Formats: sequence, structure tokens, C-alpha cells
Amino acid sequence: MSACEAAKITRSSQSVSLFNAGPAKLPRPVLLKLQKELLDYNGLGYSIMELSHRSAAYARLNADTEQMLRESMSIPCSHAILFMHGGGTGQFSAIPLNFMETKGRTTAEHGVETRTADYVVTGLWSSKAAQEAKKFGHINMVCPVPEKFTYVPEPATWAPSIDASYLYYCANETIHGVEFPEVPTPPTPHAPLVADISSNFLSRPMDVSKLGLAFAGAQKNAGCAGLTIVIVQRELLGRCDPRCPVVLDYGIVEKHSSVYNTPPVWSLFVFNQVLKWIQETGGLPAMEAMNKAKSKRIFDAIDQSGGFYSSAVEDKWRSRMNIPFRVGGPNGSQELETAFLTGAEARGMVGLKGHRSMGGIRASLYNAVTEDEVFLLSSYMEEFMSANR
Repeated sequence: MSACEAAKITRSSQSVSLFNAGPAKLPRPVLLKLQKELLDYNGLGYSIMELSHRSAAYARLNADTEQMLRESMSIPCSHAILFMHGGGTGQFSAIPLNFMETKGRTTAEHGVETRTADYVVTGLWSSKAAQEAKKFGHINMVCPVPEKFTYVPEPATWAPSIDASYLYYCANETIHGVEFPEVPTPPTPHAPLVADISSNFLSRPMDVSKLGLAFAGAQKNAGCAGLTIVIVQRELLGRCDPRCPVVLDYGIVEKHSSVYNTPPVWSLFVFNQVLKWIQETGGLPAMEAMNKAKSKRIFDAIDQSGGFYSSAVEDKWRSRMNIPFRVGGPNGSQELETAFLTGAEARGMVGLKGHRSMGGIRASLYNAVTEDEVFLLSSYMEEFMSANR
């Protein structure tokens, strides 16, 4: 099947194929449901966007969404589920404010006794998280920061500090395309693991019981911007720094069932509908199988191109969600990459331009991106290579 024939398959259901890194593509059935409920939610006669967060209808939506997430990810009762504002970036501050305790050290730093946390930096987002946490205490890098973010230093080589309040890592680096294949096991686990799972959230099963906290901005695999999901061990609540803003205090948010202040009602409803779609599609095992197949197709196109396309990420750490690559060699050709993007957009494929800090091409293959759309992209890659070698 040619790229043009493949394009007809995709365009019959949607005018364009979205490969955005976030906000990202939503499943078509979810969009149709949202369209309907926008004007009349559940037969109430008014929009979901007008629903009071103090109403019984919202309480049911909140509880139903939490229960579906708990079932989908097998989240144990030992962990609370919080629905918060502020995106992943808000959690860069919330985590140290909630968890960074004074332990062991007696020297003064930042005007108080030194508080310590361990960070694994494997890309831009974990680097930003570590920089923000430095405002609140001492940050120990448990492994050398790679000169180029193309791999993760093996967890067995990490050097956690004995007085750290937690150990932070990013499960999938959206920009650099580096992903942990599983929850890591540090060599000496003195502190709870904290994970940014924003961009591989709900893409595969994950053993949340191994994590003290996991958080995800919804706008990748879980819906639209405005909602942040936090999964946290209940025993870790109640350690909050007195300086912490009340809207970032996990204990307060948990106590008030995520409605201490007005929640992002629309974003939560979108998340609710995405969870239903995932369940109806076969749950996280089905998402994992689909995402393996999609990413394999694109990596095969790269690896079998004889160097025309190149990926810098080491095989073990390649992301299934975000695949950055260059066209025309390891450093890329600006002329070829511009032509590639122009041709892709002409065929209805958008969102493929690499992050401004990286350049090149980036294909984000979140759950809602269909196998037909990925076939369209891989076919175009073959066609473009044949025409430009």
C-alpha cells in the first residue's frame, strides 16, 4: 500500500493525523461524547462546563473517575488519588514542599537546616524539576548527568544519599525520547521513589505500589490540559512545609477529596471519558500491545534506512511515546528536515516538528494515535527516503 492509499484510510475518519507532543490527540469516540455533553451533561439540561463542583452530579463524576483509575492501574488502597491544578511543573514545587524534610545534616543552607532530596536527571524535564527543588533544599544527583540525554545510567550504579527525603526520576522524557522500561530499583533504597509519569501515563501497566508518589499532567494520554493526577502513599501525607501554598498541600487536597477549591471540571470529565475508552478498548495491556507495535514500526523505518534517518537514543532506553529522529544523518540536514515536514503536512500529518531545543523530527505516539496513522507516517518515511537519497 502506498503512502497516498494509506492517507485515504486515515482521512476517512479525521482530516488530519496528530503527532503532537502535548496537548495531544484525543480518541475519536471521546471527542464525539464531549461534543454531545458540551451542551447537555447527563440530561441535566446544561453543559458539563457549567456543572457546580459542589453538586451531587460532580461528586459522582469525581468518585467514578477515581474508581476507574484505581481499577485500571491496580492502585492499592495504601495510595490516595488527587486531582490537582498546575500541570507537571506545579508538581516540581509541590513535591519538595510536601516531602523534603530536615534529616541528618546540621549545616545551614537556604536559611534553614539543610533538607535533602535525590534526583536522577535524564532529560530536560527532570533537569527542570531538580532546578526548582534547589529552592527548597540540597539536591543530590545520584548519577552523573549525561552530556547528551540518550540513555539512563544503570540504576545499580546510582549513589543515593542516606538522608534524602525522596528519590525523583522522570519515567519518560518527552523531549529527548528516553524512557525507563520499568520502575527502577535503586541499589540502596533509603527513600520513597517519586516519578513524573506524565508522558507514559496509561500507556502500559505500571506497578504503582513501588512508588511513593507518581504524577501526570493529563494532556498527553489522559485528556486535555488543566488537570494533574497525583497518586501518593497515604503514609507520606502530613509532612508538608508550613510555607507550602494550600492548593499544593497534598494532605489538604486529600482531606477535601480534591475539591478544596474549584477543580478543573471540564478536564476531569475529559479524563473520565478517556478512562472509559481505555477500558472499552481492552485496558492497559491492550494499550501496551498497541504502543509496542506502533513504536516498532517507526523504529524499524529508522533502523532500516541505512543512516538516512537516525535516532540517538540507546535501544534499551528508547521511548514508545516520543520518538525524536534526524533526517539526512546523525546531525540532520535542515533542508531535508524542512522538506520532510512540508511533505508530511501536505499529507495531513501535523505536530512532527522536533522540540525547539532539539530540532529535527519528533513523532509522539500516544494511545489515541491509531495504527493506521502510524502506518501512514512510516509509509511516508519510506517514500521520502526513496525520493531524497
